[in-house]
Amino acid sequence: MKKGIIESLSYAVRGRVVLKYFGQFCIVAGILISVSLLVAFLGGEFDIALRYVVIVLALLVVGFFLDRLAVPRGIQINEALALTSLVFIVMPLLLTHPLMGAGLPFVDAFFEAVSGMTTTGLSTLASVEDKPPSFLFTRAWLQWSGGLGIVVLTVALILGPGTTAARQLVDFADSDDLIGSTKHYARRILIVYVLLTIVGFLVIMLAGVAPFPALVHGLAAISTGGFSSYDRSLGAIGGWATSGAVMAVSTLGAIPLALYYKSYRDGFSTFFKDIQLRVVLILTALSTTLLWIFMSYGPGGAPSDIGGHAIIMALSAQTTTGFSTLAVAELGSSAKLVMILSMLIGGGIGSTAGGIKVLRLIILWRILKLTLVRTSLPPHAVLEPRLTGSRLGEEEINRSLLLIILFVAVIFISWLPFVFWGYDPLDSLFEVVSATGTVGLSTGITAGNLPDLLKMVLCADMLMGRLEIIAILVLFYPRTWRGRRM
Repeated sequence: MKKGIIESLSYAVRGRVVLKYFGQFCIVAGILISVSLLVAFLGGEFDIALRYVVIVLALLVVGFFLDRLAVPRGIQINEALALTSLVFIVMPLLLTHPLMGAGLPFVDAFFEAVSGMTTTGLSTLASVEDKPPSFLFTRAWLQWSGGLGIVVLTVALILGPGTTAARQLVDFADSDDLIGSTKHYARRILIVYVLLTIVGFLVIMLAGVAPFPALVHGLAAISTGGFSSYDRSLGAIGGWATSGAVMAVSTLGAIPLALYYKSYRDGFSTFFKDIQLRVVLILTALSTTLLWIFMSYGPGGAPSDIGGHAIIMALSAQTTTGFSTLAVAELGSSAKLVMILSMLIGGGIGSTAGGIKVLRLIILWRILKLTLVRTSLPPHAVLEPRLTGSRLGEEEINRSLLLIILFVAVIFISWLPFVFWGYDPLDSLFEVVSATGTVGLSTGITAGNLPDLLKMVLCADMLMGRLEIIAILVLFYPRTWRGRRM
């Protein structure tokens, strides 16, 4: 299509529309941050509570005035994606100030906030057990909030109504506009998410964990975030039964949340018929087996412990949760490569997990298989790519393949500075994949002594990985902001 035609058909974002919905976000954010304010106040952390008070009041006041703006009904895709990116950047910036109240410098506090909002779980801190309860809760609460937000936004904005992937998760026939369909879907998902969170908290507490650590780990697990209130993560939470309970909750979060609603509506048999769930389980079983084999011939604990470590670490990588029972640095190169592949693939679309998502891997496999089949067919034969009985559109296929390419490109570009700085190439690759896949497992490179520039590289990786790159590109695309408006 010629440049002039593209310009005549495209519209830049409307400032009033973005401000209107940003104001609504401010109100929601103010309410969410009030929970952290309450925890700080009840814990007697009045200096930190005051920091939260300032932020909450500012958000509510700004939100009140912006929400009163009169705007046309409906929102453009570029407006929605730009707004999404702004939300995931502004929220960590706001929470940097209260997190600094725990003694963190600005860069490290911002890193923790980004890691929380993107449900990653990477941390530069040498220890978290010396941090106040409000700090530990806020990190987990951020992950819970970010996990819920990305589930809704991925389906409604990044996938978009009408695609086969979206139809696997939500019925957009309930409303004919983006805002209406998003709200309808969000109500269902919020109910499912809250119920799973309550169940997860109770399961972890019944496994023998005290109420506050159970709450922190429950919020982090269902959001596949991985922030722990212990320095050794699951290695300090208890025995295998306790670790297994936490990872079971994490697995629930890595499954498309809409699947729970569909199973309730259409019958429990629908649950295990879901293609994403089956592939996640198969990949987890495969990576567990490979880790068990590789760990048997290298470090990873006594032989009786290898099976437990292999299961937990494989689940953690595949669900992109980031909890661990042993230090990743203790693993051999082969085991690290297995985990890198698991982290890169991730969980299901419509779940809180990160990575490129198994549904896109399935689409890639279907296209490869179709290409091979066509080599044995006559030229006039017509064979369409299909997924669970639905035809895959060309645009959807191209979008899936493009996202896989962009993920690999971001990882490669981010990996180069670490190698240039002299870090081990394999460990650097592990770290970058962990950040981009929003996993949180670390070889030890992510630490307080990591150069600030590399910390910012990882922050960019976490944001691009969580928002699946396109939303960030839309935010910085000049034509998003310049040009004629509808």
